[in-house]
Amino acid sequence: MSEYINNSQKRKEMLKGLIRDLHAGSDLEEIKKRFRALVSGVSAVEIARLEQELIEEGLPAEEVRELCDVHVAVFQEGLQEETSPEMTPGHPVHTFKYENFALGEVLKLLREAMAELPDADALRRARQFAGQLAEVDKVYLRKENLLFPLLEKHGVSGPSSVMWGIHDQIRAQIKALRQALDQGEAAKAQEIFGPLAEAIESMFYKEEHILYPTALRMLSDAEWAAIRDQSDEIGYALIRPGDQWQPEIQEAAEIPRGYTAPAGAQQGQIELDTGALSAEQLNLLLKHLPVDITFVDENDTVRYFSATPERIFVRTPAIIGRKVQNCHPPASVHIVNRLLDELRQGKRDVAEFWIHMGEKYVYIRYLALRDDEGRYRGCVEVTQDVAPLQRLTGERRLLDEVE
Repeated sequence: MSEYINNSQKRKEMLKGLIRDLHAGSDLEEIKKRFRALVSGVSAVEIARLEQELIEEGLPAEEVRELCDVHVAVFQEGLQEETSPEMTPGHPVHTFKYENFALGEVLKLLREAMAELPDADALRRARQFAGQLAEVDKVYLRKENLLFPLLEKHGVSGPSSVMWGIHDQIRAQIKALRQALDQGEAAKAQEIFGPLAEAIESMFYKEEHILYPTALRMLSDAEWAAIRDQSDEIGYALIRPGDQWQPEIQEAAEIPRGYTAPAGAQQGQIELDTGALSAEQLNLLLKHLPVDITFVDENDTVRYFSATPERIFVRTPAIIGRKVQNCHPPASVHIVNRLLDELRQGKRDVAEFWIHMGEKYVYIRYLALRDDEGRYRGCVEVTQDVAPLQRLTGERRLLDEVE
């Protein structure tokens, strides 16, 4: 058996065999016994790679997700204690762990309140704490949009395949819990809370013992800096991150985009802040927006309008290059000039109007466009018929549309 312990590849193969047997219905205690006999410990990185290999070999991610809790039960007793470098406030892992601590404290308070239902004060507290617990969504969003793309860049796709699905399940459970509490349905709320608390605490464990140690081994300081620098846009759960972590790097790495163009396809693309599009793609995108837009530059010259299939206000190519004042009746030019001056001078950033046009209820916005230095670069008119939006009621989710 010692030759297997000293051979990482063979150990991985035998561990995969254990999980396959587990999936086939073998006794959990027998699996644990075989595991302990096989190895005295296994690193978090090996577990992450193991799950990834199972997915790559054809085991559906859904099945891996269903097995994930059982995997932890099997491996937890044999996990080696991961020794990660000391985390400094401001490092994304320190922030993630700080959030888990804060959310864990809220979970304790929520558990106490849930135990006292249907008491009126307990119901009030439960609603408050459930709202705070919903902040966990910010943790999941940063994992999904910042951490997972970088792990995938290093060939580790298991966490995104497995954890994202669990995130969505927890989100749905929190929403159901809050709805039950809002409606005063104490028994239903208590029924939902038990599995929810277990799922969140299990995710804490998987993050701190598997995901974060794996990521610490894989990612460079530049990549961690990229996660830190882009985290503010998403926000944090219940805490304010520190700023002591200042790595010695030239610049932060780029968070990989979800789409990588084939070799040679970059030529002719227009580089944007959050992607790159060909002129054809950009034109199609603008033409199919559910709003009409018209762009006027800093010199009050009309430079563009979107040729959407059902424009609300008529536009023709003849207006391109004209002063916007010449596109309005003389009686209203003074209003146009006043609006443009206020946008240009920074007295306002947006002007809004809404009017009835037959069956349409037209919402018109003029938004000032300013560059990174705050200089006025023009304005965009956005027009939309909001009458259909006013008729919306209830909910219709994506799957309701396709089923």
